[in-house]
Amino acid sequence: MILEFALLTLRPGSEAEFQQVFPVAEKVLAASPGYLSHELRRSIETPNRFALLVQWRTLEDHTEGFRGSPAFARWRGLIGPFFESPPVVEHFAAVALPRQ
Repeated sequence: MILEFALLTLRPGSEAEFQQVFPVAEKVLAASPGYLSHELRRSIETPNRFALLVQWRTLEDHTEGFRGSPAFARWRGLIGPFFESPPVVEHFAAVALPRQ
């Protein structure tokens, strides 16, 4: 499993509208092959900044599958207009996981 971390910085004042549109965008994301789950968190200190955490089965499911698909264009069309700057995206592999 790969964790995608995307730091989204929105145009100040567009946060409420972004949060209204996001449920539509997340359905596009969730329908993608290799998608496992996601979380969207809003910064307390910087209210126009959001952290999007997406779990993918493999790195390629995100970088080649999703990003290379028509679904990515739809996704970006829904949320892209709110961006103040391009998202900062990194991928992480597990090193230590909580014991169950």
